[in-house]
Amino acid sequence: MLGIYQYMSLCFCVRSSRASMKYILVTGGVISGIGKGIIASSVGTILKSCGLHVTAIKIDPYINIDAGTFSPYEHGEVFVLDDGGEVDLDLGNYERFLDIRLTRDNNLTTGKIYQSVINKERRGDYLGKTVQVVPHITDAIQEWVMRQARISVDDDGVEPQVCVIELGGTVGDIESMPFIEAFRQFQFKVKRENFCNIHVSLIPQPNTTGEQKTKPTQNSVRELRGLGLSPDLIMCRCSTPLETAVKEKISMFCHVEPTQVICVQDVSSVYRVPLLLEDQGVVSYFCQRLNLPVGIRPRKMLEIVFLLLTLRKHVSIALVGKYTKLADSYTSVIKALEHSALAINHKLEVKYIDSADLEPTTLQDEPVKYHEAWQKLCSSQGVLVPGGFGVRGTEGKILAINWARKQNKPFLGVCLGMQLAVCEFARNVLGWEDANSTEFNPESEHPVVIDMPEHNPGQMGGTMRLGKRQTIFRSIPSVLKAFLESLNLCLQFVGQDVEGERMEVIELEDHCYFVGVQYHPEFTSRPIKPSPPYFGLLLAAAGKLQSYLNKGCRLSPRSCIGRYADSHVGSDQY
Repeated sequence: MLGIYQYMSLCFCVRSSRASMKYILVTGGVISGIGKGIIASSVGTILKSCGLHVTAIKIDPYINIDAGTFSPYEHGEVFVLDDGGEVDLDLGNYERFLDIRLTRDNNLTTGKIYQSVINKERRGDYLGKTVQVVPHITDAIQEWVMRQARISVDDDGVEPQVCVIELGGTVGDIESMPFIEAFRQFQFKVKRENFCNIHVSLIPQPNTTGEQKTKPTQNSVRELRGLGLSPDLIMCRCSTPLETAVKEKISMFCHVEPTQVICVQDVSSVYRVPLLLEDQGVVSYFCQRLNLPVGIRPRKMLEIVFLLLTLRKHVSIALVGKYTKLADSYTSVIKALEHSALAINHKLEVKYIDSADLEPTTLQDEPVKYHEAWQKLCSSQGVLVPGGFGVRGTEGKILAINWARKQNKPFLGVCLGMQLAVCEFARNVLGWEDANSTEFNPESEHPVVIDMPEHNPGQMGGTMRLGKRQTIFRSIPSVLKAFLESLNLCLQFVGQDVEGERMEVIELEDHCYFVGVQYHPEFTSRPIKPSPPYFGLLLAAAGKLQSYLNKGCRLSPRSCIGRYADSHVGSDQY
């Protein structure tokens, strides 16, 4: 039974947390790509499990307005939001971990800030003053964060209580200096009890000695302090668990308690990270530091992790694309496959195949690479051809689609993958040998795929059909629509847009699973809510689709909501 003072203290804690927005800034040191996005997502997850309403903001210090023009080899995939925003892949982590919907303004870039300030200057909003980085740029950053943090990301429309902010890049970078200065001022504006800083740093462990080194972290924290921010928690990325002596050394030289040094070692699944943080008292620390209400913490991630550790059966999927040298290029695709594999109690094995390696020209130039690519394809239980741009490797994708169709192998084509499936069918079944997309051959006599009206080849970024859209299924039976029976005709366009002009979903008769979708279903897949097209692929690859259908299971409604992404013809999302 609570004493009167404990009860009053708890009530005050709850009231104060409701009255003020709490901000958690995640910064990184030593190197980029250290895992700030996963840690920010994990922090949000464990706070949401306490019953709090959580939102997230990602700050990227580059001058680009958005991520729409990035090469996948530069920053990984471009994640597309419901409102059509083309953003950093970390926002995909936020949406998957927190099961929330974000907007384009949850991704803040230097380009957006400077653009907004310059527009205000041109309108005369600064009344003739000299516009400078301090205070005008830094003020704009703070105003943007405070405004966006208040916007609801939940279906119930409740205002968030906690905003987790990830600052991209590395502390000390010239590009991030205005943001560091903005948050130096910001911590005083919102008061100490409403702001804290997590600093993520690397603890290298050279193979020559096997000793965990703390000097890079010491230097990174010293630089951060010199810029006016003091870390409340130091999260140490390391290959093995942090030794007690190392933790104490970091505590001593970085001016924090040992309990404020958190070990985040390499783990088999990112879903274990929230559990790592929770086991080290991160929730309790936030409750005290930010006066957050104490609640019951259901460990939903624990069930997922336990299931991952007990999986014994494997299912293999060949991912035939052109950016296979960097797995981050297909982050959402891989996550969607993992979610679906988890739903059927199988461990996923992805076989990455560069589509260009399947083409005859590779056989002439690099026969070993050619045969290895085909061996991977032929030994896989299912084939996935994801979206992409450019003509390179398209013929290899068509060859993979042709093989899957003829061999009755489960196949899913997404965006460009669907378009090329139509091209393959037109060429090899209908006999239209030059059938192609006008993107690749404007002079084709059989242009089965054409540029969409929105596309502007002279303008990069934001000229495609993007965001949340609706696809209407036609009345004919559809495996994807009802997971019930196969078609009894040839290639069918079973899904169209609301105007009935754009073909969105295709299926093939007399095939175990041959589906193409113009939209990107991977962007809305969740760990416990797998995307239906991917789920169907995994069911078919594991030999469980017919059994699933016989049980009368129906996952997809008559109409589906989708998010359009990276195709000149349009691409929807389930």
